Amino acid sequence: MLRSMARTSKKQESPAAPGSAEDLAKAGRLKQMRMVAGLVHRANPRALPIVAASGLGTVVILVVIGLLTGLASLLIPLGVLLGLLVAVVLFGRFAQAAQYSAIEGQPGAAAAVLENMRGNWTVTPAIAANRNMDVVHRAVGRPGVVLVGEGSPTGLASLLAAEKKRVARVAYEVPIFDYQIGDGESQVPISKLQRKLMRLPRTLKPAAVSDLNHRLKALQPSLQAPKGPMPRNVRQPKMPRPKMR
Repeated sequence: MLRSMARTSKKQESPAAPGSAEDLAKAGRLKQMRMVAGLVHRANPRALPIVAASGLGTVVILVVIGLLTGLASLLIPLGVLLGLLVAVVLFGRFAQAAQYSAIEGQPGAAAAVLENMRGNWTVTPAIAANRNMDVVHRAVGRPGVVLVGEGSPTGLASLLAAEKKRVARVAYEVPIFDYQIGDGESQVPISKLQRKLMRLPRTLKPAAVSDLNHRLKALQPSLQAPKGPMPRNVRQPKMPRPKMR
């Protein structure tokens, strides 16, 4: 449901600093929920009222139906359970949106998303970069090789093309996909990156993925000296996983 994102830059403070992963990890369950709720409220002030209204509305509807039909003993407990389920699902959606909002635009955000995808993916951040801090990350899984670029569209076009050519030398007849992160035409928003990759067709068998990873390790990173310090890692705040009984 909600997954934690990779490590935080030492001195770079995320927009969600009060709900940092370290704070959440040390907090108890109730405190974690309060911190997550605060993060959600900062990202969308209407989110919590919507969650509460949806959960209570579900309960009220089933209670009324139960009283009118004489099935109150059945529908009231069912309404409470469904109301909690609706609230939890909505809260999870808003919390995930808040996570993406917290890291959007930060260097390394795409790598953080890639490193926390479900499934058997091997992610190598910053396999290529240029002096303008345009960066390409690589993910290898059953769909094949996925190259994800962060930076200016002008610089990324040539950077992705060069990296795709390098990968093709060892990834014989393996599908190679490339994406640019952004909100422009033909770009993929950071909030939709994971969904985009999870929908790719699974064409490789696990053994073929392992062999592909072994061959890709022989490629040396093609990095130019950047103008500034390279952000090591970016992390989304770790969200507690709500428990349903």
